[in-house]
Amino acid sequence: QVQLVESGGGLVQAGGSLRLSCAASGRIFSTDLMGWYRQAPGKQRELVATIISDGNTNYADSVKGRFTISRDNAKNTVYLQMNSLKPEDTAVYYCRLIAARTGYVSWGQGTQVTVSS
Repeated sequence: QVQLVESGGGLVQAGGSLRLSCAASGRIFSTDLMGWYRQAPGKQRELVATIISDGNTNYADSVKGRFTISRDNAKNTVYLQMNSLKPEDTAVYYCRLIAARTGYVSWGQGTQVTVSS
């Protein structure tokens, strides 16, 4: 079973940047689907970005052009570079992995991102 630990959240002013990291314990494969989701207070959890392997990414319309997802399989880590942050990006950000071989879903504990106006 893979365990995921997020880091890098914090408080930033609008227009600023943050980089989130998600470190996986255990082996992950390039075919495993990894992604970032977020949940704002009173709202449902929503997709932010996903990545299967370098170049195979998907983004929510609300973050396209501002966020970039990447992964380092050697380090078992996925990243989310967030630029031009807006107050509406404020949420708890979660990392998720879907194992390609088993379909097993793992979630991290979440990291808080707060963007002040």
